[in-house]
Amino acid sequence: MVLAANGGRMTLEPDSVETVTFDSYSTLVDVDAVESALETHAPVDDPAPISRTWRERSMQYTLVANHLDAYETFYEVNRDALEYALAAHGVDCDADDREEILAAYHDLRVFDDVRESVERLRTAGYDCYVLSNGNPEMLESMVEGAGIGDLLEDTVSAHELETFKPAPELYRHAAGRTGTPIDGIVHVSALWFDVQGAVHAGMDGAWLDRKGDPDEPFGPDPDIVVEGLDELADALEA
Repeated sequence: MVLAANGGRMTLEPDSVETVTFDSYSTLVDVDAVESALETHAPVDDPAPISRTWRERSMQYTLVANHLDAYETFYEVNRDALEYALAAHGVDCDADDREEILAAYHDLRVFDDVRESVERLRTAGYDCYVLSNGNPEMLESMVEGAGIGDLLEDTVSAHELETFKPAPELYRHAAGRTGTPIDGIVHVSALWFDVQGAVHAGMDGAWLDRKGDPDEPFGPDPDIVVEGLDELADALEA
């Protein structure tokens, strides 16, 4: 079901949108797929709590990095967050195994609705980009694994500015890279703070709520909430 954030009329107007930017991790590819790597390379009975801690800590590190001017590539941030997550759950894992687990980010499962939905948007005339915290090497493998390289105009990495979402300058940089006025872009993300960052910077924000999470009471509302990318394509009349 496609709704505005407040459950009422959508504020996303297809005629005003020229470009669609997609977040990568949790939006196009499933970060929970790292659980299989944890099972293979770490002595754990239940990888899910470790995976959640890893993801949460990774996001926290990016937010702190922006304020401390302590940029590392997203791959390095993920390495630090994995080390913390394993230690927090009392898992003893050597450096080689940690690197094998980390490498799962180069081979994450793509969500089933991605290829068809992006193809619909492209056919309808929308320019499609990825806008991600991932560094270029990560995005290259993600796009290849997702099989959407032929549908994207380009990828825009936080590495280009050495600052992470939701810093407003990153969304403005993306607008410049796409050659689109910022109010002609809708940014699609499964991450609430990413959507809020896009809205704050002047984009339309589409929250991809794949897990049925509650609305965020803090910060600006998204312009639209969808449960899948096919619903976004429907909303944009693609």
